[in-house]
Amino acid sequence: MDDFASYRGQTEGEDWTKEAQDIASKYNGRNEGELTRDIYARAAEGKRNGTLTNEQIDLFYSQFAPMLDGAKRKKLKKLIEQLKSI
Repeated sequence: MDDFASYRGQTEGEDWTKEAQDIASKYNGRNEGELTRDIYARAAEGKRNGTLTNEQIDLFYSQFAPMLDGAKRKKLKKLIEQLKSI
């Protein structure tokens, strides 16, 4: 996934573990702040140019939130709310 527009998300019956592992390996070694800034910048750009919808943002959240602990899930939810308001 180079940007949110290329994120395919999970379709029914599809194993998206490989895609999630690819995304995670891209960010390996980066700190949480870098990751958050990168997600926000890419998503904000997509929202501004019309290639990212709130439905896609919700799909991203629903698929990645279960992999996070409570504190990180809360931070991601806040980021999602900010993005959806753009």
